[in-house]
Amino acid sequence: MNRKEKLIYDARAKIFKALAHPTRLWITQKLVDSERCVCEFVDELDVDFSTISKHLSVLKQAGIVEDDKRGKQVYYRLKVPCILKFMHCVEAVIEYQAKEHNKLIK
Repeated sequence: MNRKEKLIYDARAKIFKALAHPTRLWITQKLVDSERCVCEFVDELDVDFSTISKHLSVLKQAGIVEDDKRGKQVYYRLKVPCILKFMHCVEAVIEYQAKEHNKLIK
């Protein structure tokens, strides 16, 4: 692997690492519909503001989301709405694994 390829794979891994947490996946899925205020995530998940802020910070550092401060509120939106298009493939893998598991049990 040459230097350029390594940089590309490192960038890809950073994105996958950012999405590799259930809460961050959930947040990303919610942002597909529309932008959201941090307070909305806090209310829906019933967690501390700092916890949501940390998750959003990871997503922002990976280039997945961007923020817009409006007064005291901060709103987040997806930078690239197609980020979850690969989720259909992930679901197919999960379905395949479930079928294989069922074969082993029978």
